[in-house]
Amino acid sequence: MEKKFSEMNPTELREIIATLKEKARKAEQLGILNEFAVYERKALVAQSYLLNPEDFKSGEMYRIANDPGMFFKVDYLKGVYAWGYRLGGNHYEEALPIAMLTPVKES
Repeated sequence: MEKKFSEMNPTELREIIATLKEKARKAEQLGILNEFAVYERKALVAQSYLLNPEDFKSGEMYRIANDPGMFFKVDYLKGVYAWGYRLGGNHYEEALPIAMLTPVKES
């Protein structure tokens, strides 16, 4: 039985992230884009468990990784997911893994 990301220590998380990124790379090379997207998202969720959710604040604006010019306003956090809205988008609530967010101040 496979462990949940939340049960893994940082070393195990880094190993699984490397494995997922390698699988994503292979899927991309083979042109299997849906599989590539799944592995990429799983790696982002695993990376989120290496971050401290307390570093992400409600009401603050963040850049979305790999989506230039797109900003995300965090309403609240639940685990390693930030819930909020994309600015300039359809204004529907969505959840993003915190590993996808970069503080605007750092950019």
